[in-house]
Amino acid sequence: MNRSTDPQPPRPVGPRWATRLLRWFCAPHLVEEMEGDLDELFQERVQQIGLKKARLRYIRDVVSLIRPFVIKRKPSTGLVGLHQQAKITVYPQRFGEYPHPSTLDPIMIRNYLKVAWRNLIRAKGYASINIAGLAVGMAASSLIFLWIQSELNYDRFYSKTDRLFQVYNRDKFSGIVQVWGTTPKPLAPALKQDYPDIEDVSRFRSATFLLTATDKKLNTDGAFVDPAFLNLFDFPFISGNRQTSLSGSNGIVITKSLSEKLFGTTDALGKVVQLDHKDSFSVTGVLDDLPDNTQFSGIAYLLPWAKFVTPGWDSDEWSSNNNYTYVLLRDKVSPDAVNEKIKRVTAGHLKGVIDDVSNRQIFLHPASKWHLYSKQENGYLTEGKIVTVRLFGIIAGFILLIAAVNFVNLSTARSEKRAKEVGVRKVAGAQKSALIFQFMSESVMLALLSGIGALLLIVLCIPLFNDLTDKRLSLDMGSVDFWLMAVAFVLFTGLLAGSYPAFFLANFQPVKVIKGTYQSVNAIFSPRKGLVIAQFTFAIVLIIATLVIQHQLNYAQNRESGYNRDNLLFSYLSGDLPKHYGSLQQELLQSGAAISVSKSLGPITTINSRQWGLSWPGSTKADKDIEFDRFGADEDFLKTTGTKLLAGREIDIRKYSTDSSAVLLNETAVKTMHLKNPVGTSIHFDDRNWQVVGVVKDFIFASPYESINPVIVNGPKGSVDLAWTSIRLNPANTTAKNLELVETVFKKYNPGYPFDYSFADESYKAKFADEQRTGLLTGLFTGLTIFISCLGLFGLAAYTAQQRTKEIGVRKVLGATVPNIVRLLTKDFIQLMGIAFVIGAPIGWYAMEKWLQDYSYRITIGAGVFIVTLVSSLLLVILTVSFQAIKAAVMNPVKSLRSE
Repeated sequence: MNRSTDPQPPRPVGPRWATRLLRWFCAPHLVEEMEGDLDELFQERVQQIGLKKARLRYIRDVVSLIRPFVIKRKPSTGLVGLHQQAKITVYPQRFGEYPHPSTLDPIMIRNYLKVAWRNLIRAKGYASINIAGLAVGMAASSLIFLWIQSELNYDRFYSKTDRLFQVYNRDKFSGIVQVWGTTPKPLAPALKQDYPDIEDVSRFRSATFLLTATDKKLNTDGAFVDPAFLNLFDFPFISGNRQTSLSGSNGIVITKSLSEKLFGTTDALGKVVQLDHKDSFSVTGVLDDLPDNTQFSGIAYLLPWAKFVTPGWDSDEWSSNNNYTYVLLRDKVSPDAVNEKIKRVTAGHLKGVIDDVSNRQIFLHPASKWHLYSKQENGYLTEGKIVTVRLFGIIAGFILLIAAVNFVNLSTARSEKRAKEVGVRKVAGAQKSALIFQFMSESVMLALLSGIGALLLIVLCIPLFNDLTDKRLSLDMGSVDFWLMAVAFVLFTGLLAGSYPAFFLANFQPVKVIKGTYQSVNAIFSPRKGLVIAQFTFAIVLIIATLVIQHQLNYAQNRESGYNRDNLLFSYLSGDLPKHYGSLQQELLQSGAAISVSKSLGPITTINSRQWGLSWPGSTKADKDIEFDRFGADEDFLKTTGTKLLAGREIDIRKYSTDSSAVLLNETAVKTMHLKNPVGTSIHFDDRNWQVVGVVKDFIFASPYESINPVIVNGPKGSVDLAWTSIRLNPANTTAKNLELVETVFKKYNPGYPFDYSFADESYKAKFADEQRTGLLTGLFTGLTIFISCLGLFGLAAYTAQQRTKEIGVRKVLGATVPNIVRLLTKDFIQLMGIAFVIGAPIGWYAMEKWLQDYSYRITIGAGVFIVTLVSSLLLVILTVSFQAIKAAVMNPVKSLRSE
């Protein structure tokens, strides 16, 4: 074979990454020489010591070249050229040629910070406005983000959250698919036994008992649960065994706070707690206090399900939905697949029990959505509180953005002040990247100062914010993560606010600046005007939202409740009170504390039970799907609550022995049932016939924002069913005296129990808590948005007036009056606000219409909302700008004309 035709072996080369490193750090004028020498030495070493060792030596040589004389760049010749380009006479011998230091050089960074500090001191007013605006914006948005974090973490801190689900029912009634969270008692064991994809199941039933330990008595909320509950929900234990603490029938697990109240210590294992002076339980575990962001936060103790014997509620029937069921899926099991398998479980057991089971299903609702997704829509749980979370997330983002816009506007407005500085730096050889870094450094410094101010504001305001939101938010300042997040937040804010001004200023052309031909152009539209419009657009949307929320709240609060809430008190008939109710009622009236007393299934402010499956003359099969709110009361119900009787008579078992099966209907029920003469109508439900004896005026059981449901009020079927008493206090006495008298009577017949009560007006007021909280927070953030916007507008107006000082002087010399000058300076800002209103008004209307869709009883957004918004926005702009405008207008024209 001819030797000349053989392929040549590839020439060995050093590691490519090492060569790239060399090219990166080595001065450009030395790269070729250094690289050639290294390659030559590498080829010799390959022949002498082999390729592998030669590569290692090559890497060592490259690293050893990282030295100042290799890194140092060759001096630039751009300085004289720039001066010549600007047609300025220069003398090269006077200008030493220096290298371009790196932007990140410590010397340059120190210089940037020094210049930034001097600029802050020189322009204290504008710096103060920037720092104040950013600090308020950062503090407000941080507080909102803390609240959002709390909401998003609701029931998500369990180690098995991704596998935790609650079982819900779904069925169709009157053509409407509905869902509800209560389930039959036998469902849990059936799921555990028949479906291997389900690892564990627990039932949950809330309960309230009087707990007695030694001399301490507390009426406290707790729950009956299966032993698996503590496996599903791994609340931290202080003492006790998680696996066995609820395995018996006489153990009780209590929280740290309850243990301290009952025993004065958390060392409570083995100590005895008595429930309702009857059953005794031994403490088998002590839990740390449950956090606020869980649906179980109000629970102080857990009791074994084996002891759940509450009369009337421990039914084993599949048609009785009285407890909650929670399941834990096995790892890597698909919830959708399990849903498909279990959806017909209850339907299979209800065949022959209810008429139609074709639409009855159960499904799993994940723990991550329990708190935020609770609104029913077409048989599914969609949205809910997540809408409020998103709303406040948007508000937080816009508040921060508005604060950043203030910085951008004031920085670009002062561009002429910095133009010569930029020109000189560029002529002196400064690169664009160095200028951008300089201005970004200034904005980050401002953001850092603002961040310190924001931290102080948060510490000061967080107690008030907790009161408004009903939360226990706090800053974990001892956490490294907190400070990392804080630094990241400050840097983000600084970069967000400083990016546009940095690029804007760095793009100035030095030739025009040094010649003095540069000037800012007051264009018909500029980014600065666009930012002002954006600011006020968001403020206008928030003003509209605040007004609509407040109007809706007032509209619902002024709605007729259907009963008299004044001096109406509710109390649960605990202990021996049901046996002595007659004597209790008589003595309350004789004591002068009450003018009327009645017994009922529950307070009139709360839905106690629902009923469907009713039939009446003329009803159809479909009518059985109509859901009624059900209430039970005795003969004094109407008199005590002040509910109005519209037709017939009230239930009175003392006069009419047949009234044990008598019912009252409300107006909505009569309309729903299409009854022309309802009194005397026979209604069938609960496997018996009931007689309508009267019709009452509609009253609000549930939400005052919703339409009133049909209500059926049945008479007493036995004292155990009517476990609450309603007391109309004597208005002639003070509330304190009435309560003292009532408590004395209660203690007489029930000495072992504390006297617990609630007032109707307070319970009714609580129905507005969420909307009031939303309204207060929206109003607060609207005020902060307006404050930040006006702060920036004030600074911008001051600078505009300063820039037009000479023009104002000329106009005054030519005869312009102070009102003329004020009108001249405020006109542009009013026009910008007008544009913002045109944009913001339809956005606000659309957003609030979507919000109002969730309410059946709602307002219509009228023109008044927009008129108030427009007038208030105009006044804010005029008041903010006029101060600076008047100050400029009254200045002596002689001084104005001397201004540069």
